[in-house]
Amino acid sequence: MEIVKSSTALIDSSLVITESLVQAGADLFIGYPITPANLLYSYGSRRFPLFLSAPDEITTLQWMTGFAATGKLPVTATSFPGYALMLESINMAYMMELPMVIILVQRLGPATGTATCGAQGDIALLNGMISGGFAIPVMSISDSQDCWEVPAKALQMATTLRTPVILFTSKEEVMTSYSYDISQFTGISPVVRNGYSENKPYKSYQADENLIPAFLPVGNPRHQVRFTASTHDEEGNLQGTSKAGLENSIRIHRKIMQNMASYTYYELDEQKEADTLIVSFGITSRSAHEAVARLRKGGRAISHLVAKTLLPVPPVYYEIASAYKRVIFCEENYTGQYRQIMYGYSSPDNITGVNGFGKMIDPSEIIREVLKDE
Repeated sequence: MEIVKSSTALIDSSLVITESLVQAGADLFIGYPITPANLLYSYGSRRFPLFLSAPDEITTLQWMTGFAATGKLPVTATSFPGYALMLESINMAYMMELPMVIILVQRLGPATGTATCGAQGDIALLNGMISGGFAIPVMSISDSQDCWEVPAKALQMATTLRTPVILFTSKEEVMTSYSYDISQFTGISPVVRNGYSENKPYKSYQADENLIPAFLPVGNPRHQVRFTASTHDEEGNLQGTSKAGLENSIRIHRKIMQNMASYTYYELDEQKEADTLIVSFGITSRSAHEAVARLRKGGRAISHLVAKTLLPVPPVYYEIASAYKRVIFCEENYTGQYRQIMYGYSSPDNITGVNGFGKMIDPSEIIREVLKDE
């Protein structure tokens, strides 16, 4: 009898995310366990070349910053309570322009909330997490294939732009097992680390035409390197509110904005005759996909935008939305945070939302919103 080997396996997404980052070249995982990011912590302890268990979340980010300054690419995973403790240190790493990936696994808040209930309630926090309102890249995982592809892209982005990158996900995404076709896990190449190679004196924050400084780790035998989280000039010297210091700080924000095209990822399922666009991200995209399929089966034309680059909001999202009479945002939070980020607290009448709190959004809820005036 011939034995047929199946290429399908039941795998939880935390394992896929971990493997993607390791194959992309992440050097170490540093973390403090917290629900619902525990599986990422567990797999990180077994799969990364180096694993460190920190005594708390503040220490986690401090250690990541130190390792990043030596040329390593660190990763951590947490949820809102831990992330809140990391905020000051993330701002520090941002100002020092150090690459790292921080996985934020959302759970229901406010405060410690319900650790076993997922949510999409932290996006407003991320939009304003850098003091001064400066931009930081935020990527979102929306389906099983994203679990493999997006983490590697986030690591490359962190390396190329010299910045922390937030990988935005939720409890249902990282703790659910999916049937994966193993053949879809095509090889991931390690990220390219382009460091400083010239012989002339090195300036830690001297930017190129893309506003990105060449990276050189501390401890190298050829050049002096200065890293600082205080306002500084291109050499890393403290400057206070001098012209050189302020201009360099503004450059960090402009660096993220100017290079947006290089890290704008989204999926647009478009029907030319549609007058309504559904916008979703993360786990809610699965319900939105199902709603779109049912609506089309019933003869209703509909388009669907899945945002994978969440922040800063790519200009192309506004271009896409402007082509539709109605735009419906689907997100698992009470206040419609992404809708508010894009269109303000008093959005136009044609911009509406389907929201969930303490539960995932059912496809039927989206369908009702689409058809409510018909």
